[in-house]
Amino acid sequence: MAPVADYPGVWGKATATIDWCEENYVVTEYVAEFCIKAYQEKLETRYVVSFFSILVVGIGSWCFHMTLLYEMQLFDELPMIWGSCIFVFDLFHSFTPPKYQNLPMILCLVLYSFIITAINPPSVPVKRSPQLYLFRIMTSDFLPLRKPRNK
Repeated sequence: MAPVADYPGVWGKATATIDWCEENYVVTEYVAEFCIKAYQEKLETRYVVSFFSILVVGIGSWCFHMTLLYEMQLFDELPMIWGSCIFVFDLFHSFTPPKYQNLPMILCLVLYSFIITAINPPSVPVKRSPQLYLFRIMTSDFLPLRKPRNK
């Protein structure tokens, strides 16, 4: 992490205690760190897809909270479901050898995303949503169990 740059941009001089690896205010003077350079740094495709899913969730949330329209609510909620599946996939692959593919897990996550997209009940409280229960059931069989360390 580099120290915060001196270039102030539109918002004035940065007061944050850290500054990540991206160059500041390269794309626009309104956004200091416009993008994460996962593609340029040749990170795995799953990281690029993960960062893109966060971008879609952010845009969807922004649109929903601006308009409070049902269509924008779906644009807010559904990318959260899809993005969560992407991150479950990423989490699982953090503990696997390179080029390992768990096709049953991938198929279950894709099927889960399609089912939730088809039956998404936005009026159900989050604590009782079928998505939460189905997600817990599906992921419990696929995430590796950590063994306690012996001291």
